[in-house]
Amino acid sequence: MAVFKIPEIPPTTNKTIRIPNNLIEGIEYAIRGKNCTFTDFVIAAINAALQDLQAEKTN
Repeated sequence: MAVFKIPEIPPTTNKTIRIPNNLIEGIEYAIRGKNCTFTDFVIAAINAALQDLQAEKTN
C-alpha cells in the first residue's frame, strides 16, 4: 500500500513573458482534453530543456 503524502507546492514568482501565437496554439492543442494546464505544460517543457542542457554539459 502506498503512503499518502500531502503535496507541497514550491514557492513561485510571477513572470510576464511573450509567447508567439503559434506556440500558444500548439500548446493549447497539445493539452486539450488532458488534465494539464497551460502553466504546467510550460513548466514541464522548461524543466526538460534545462535537463537537456545539463546533460549536454556533462557529455
